[in-house]
Amino acid sequence: MERRQARPSGLTKQHREAQSLMNELEQAGLARLRDNWISGGAAFELAPAEWKEFAAASSSDEQERRLLAIAAQALDVALRPAAPKTLKRRPPLPMLARPMLPDWLRPLLRAALKYAADARLKTRVATLVASRGFVLHPMDWMPAASDQESPDIYAPWVDWQAGADGDRQSRRGQLTAETWDDFYPAARRTALVELRRTMPVLARTLIETKGASEPAEVRLALVELMRFGLSADDIPFLKSLSADRSGKVRETAGRLLARLGERSDPADASKHPIAELAAFIEEGKSGFIRRRTTYTPIKPKSLAQKSRRADLFASCYFGDLVAQFGKTEPDFIGAWQFGVDEGADLFLVRMTAVSGSDAAVACLADLLAAAGGRLALLVLQLMSRLDNDRKRVLIRQILDDGQNLAALNLVEGAEAGWLAWSDLAKGKTIPALRSAVSGDNDVMKRSAEQYLETLGFLANPEAAEKLIDEVIAAGLSPASPSLGLLRLNAALAGNPSQSER
Repeated sequence: MERRQARPSGLTKQHREAQSLMNELEQAGLARLRDNWISGGAAFELAPAEWKEFAAASSSDEQERRLLAIAAQALDVALRPAAPKTLKRRPPLPMLARPMLPDWLRPLLRAALKYAADARLKTRVATLVASRGFVLHPMDWMPAASDQESPDIYAPWVDWQAGADGDRQSRRGQLTAETWDDFYPAARRTALVELRRTMPVLARTLIETKGASEPAEVRLALVELMRFGLSADDIPFLKSLSADRSGKVRETAGRLLARLGERSDPADASKHPIAELAAFIEEGKSGFIRRRTTYTPIKPKSLAQKSRRADLFASCYFGDLVAQFGKTEPDFIGAWQFGVDEGADLFLVRMTAVSGSDAAVACLADLLAAAGGRLALLVLQLMSRLDNDRKRVLIRQILDDGQNLAALNLVEGAEAGWLAWSDLAKGKTIPALRSAVSGDNDVMKRSAEQYLETLGFLANPEAAEKLIDEVIAAGLSPASPSLGLLRLNAALAGNPSQSER
């Protein structure tokens, strides 16, 4: 605690200590006056001599009033604590472009957020609400400064959390080379993604010209955005990044080039890692009448070989592997013998997700989805590359099977609020949920409650409402927290009475 007044610059350490001691004595004296007034007594005799001189000529009641006025002035102004030097004034929280969630829905929202176990699941709640045209109240949920998964509508709040300057945020318009510095990272990322989808050349030019002077981690984030609207026009820029001083930037650019069909050109192909990887794959033939080529993974003979094979799949590009066998990507995928070695299957799918072309990813996803069973779950590794239609096909397939509902929690980038009741009713999901919530197996009950949370994100309002009725009829307590997101989903249809169900 210290007086709010300028200190003479020539005060010595002893003078400052003496002044601090006087402040403490004055506060102690004011505390005695306050305690006396609280107990109903008069405090005139306890006042400092200067105060007595000011109030002595008045009546006893007036003396106390004058002392009270002086004491209030001292406590509220003269001895008010000075702000710490580390305290910084923050700009007002930015207004978002959508209306705030209505107050009558906020209790349901808080229940859903409370049940969400981690930041990813809480972001999913915010995503569902955003899909219905609302944003959350900042006292209910705020994205973190490092958040890159929250809906784009929250970019101003992400930047505010990171310490964004309010003046810079208010004066920015469209992202250009001139306004680049007016955008903080989250808003800049949102603007660049939109530009890559609508004006990819402009976005690439901005990344090329402005990103060059950014730190390595910022350059990496900018180059990763090139995956949106990726086309052959981007090849010259991506090739120029082979001289970038960051190894991660070079690696990311190489993978993007591989997606565009660009192949590595090693000086000695026999010593290139792709040749070593190809040695783990056996080329053969199948069929008696119509002979066709097959590619079968060779099981490693030792842990060292197994580890080396995993490293090669992770570091090499899918197009280079296909070219090693002289095939096209779809032909190679069609000839791969899935099911022989589950580890190799997983590595191949991951390799395709990282460096395969869009056509290769679509071909592989369709093949795995058609195969069904455990192979269909490998499509989860391709989620970041699939369009929304293929994601919906996979989700419906998981629901129809009913045996691998846990895979729903691994689906990345799924749309919110589209799953219809007919999608649930025709498969095995509803019987599986009924059996889990009505049985005595606590593990199965907890798993079912997790699935309900995921379905609360995917379902449309009608499906959410009917699913609540189904599981309650099967024996789940109406007060179960696992119903929180389903209730919020159903209520977001706009009927306030649903919040009372």
